[in-house]
Amino acid sequence: MRLNALLRPLGILSAAALAACGSAPPAAPAASPAAPSRTAPAPAPQPAPVKVGIALGGGAAKGFAHIGVIKMLEANGFAPAVVAGTSAGSVVGALYASGMNAFELQEKAVALDEAKIRDLQLASGGLILGQKLEDYVNAQLRNQPIERLARPFAAVATRLEDGERTVFTRGNTGQAVRASSSIPGVFQPVAIGKVHFVDGGVVSPVPVDAARQLGADVVVAVDISNKARGQTPAGMVGTLGQSIAIMGQKLGQAELARADVVVRPQVLDIGAADFTQRASAILEGEKAALAAMPQIRERIAQLQAARAEATRLAQQKAAGAQHQACLEQRSRLQKLAGIAGLDGSCPAP
Repeated sequence: MRLNALLRPLGILSAAALAACGSAPPAAPAASPAAPSRTAPAPAPQPAPVKVGIALGGGAAKGFAHIGVIKMLEANGFAPAVVAGTSAGSVVGALYASGMNAFELQEKAVALDEAKIRDLQLASGGLILGQKLEDYVNAQLRNQPIERLARPFAAVATRLEDGERTVFTRGNTGQAVRASSSIPGVFQPVAIGKVHFVDGGVVSPVPVDAARQLGADVVVAVDISNKARGQTPAGMVGTLGQSIAIMGQKLGQAELARADVVVRPQVLDIGAADFTQRASAILEGEKAALAAMPQIRERIAQLQAARAEATRLAQQKAAGAQHQACLEQRSRLQKLAGIAGLDGSCPAP
């Protein structure tokens, strides 16, 4: 009896101890090393699209050929993003930069009445004042200044006082076109402030450099200028036009060499003042542009490939830098695991 009395308290204590053990919370697992913080990868950069620019040269009535060239560029998916023009090229260029497409340009050309752009006035500086041309261009553009046109545009003229090339990229569009088109001896020089301007063909017959300055990656130059072919041009306008072409020929050759593609419509037999052959000029522009299309495609493809490769290398470099940053952020335990090839927290790019 006495033994049972002694054993009973011991049993109670044992049961209590067991109950306590059963209700104890489980031991917390060992903390795993924190993974290095990894920022979300930046969106992969894409190659910039190739910006095609067109440089439209001077050539009076031959300038209708520019419309045919633009038609074929648009039809093949290479609509110019920027436009530079000299003389007749500045007229077509301004209308195109305003947002018109090539077919709208052709409609304007067919409907054009010479009387709307020719204001004869006997003066020592030239036979044509040029105000009508300025007013015509501004009317077609609803008086939009150059900087507000739908496409970047530049008109090239020559400063009469010192022969400096001037590129108009702001201000009165019609006035800039008038200055660019003022053939010496035919048009009176255009006064803007205290400076006078004449035809841009004297210093830049085909404004390749101006198109490049507007941001063109690929410049398609359209050369419709007269070439000295051992023949005497007909009429005063033809003589003056060929004289300007001869003066600017060397400068023009150097600038044309900086174009990516040169298109030469066969319009040399069209007279400088012969507006009756505008349809023929447009057709010749189409034919010349189609002939040059493989060269245009090849040049654009080359630039696209070069940009794609540059983008790939940039992406590769960025991924490598991100991987290295991840490696440096690892804990000591992860770095040791990495030596053994057991750490996958920073996958290779």
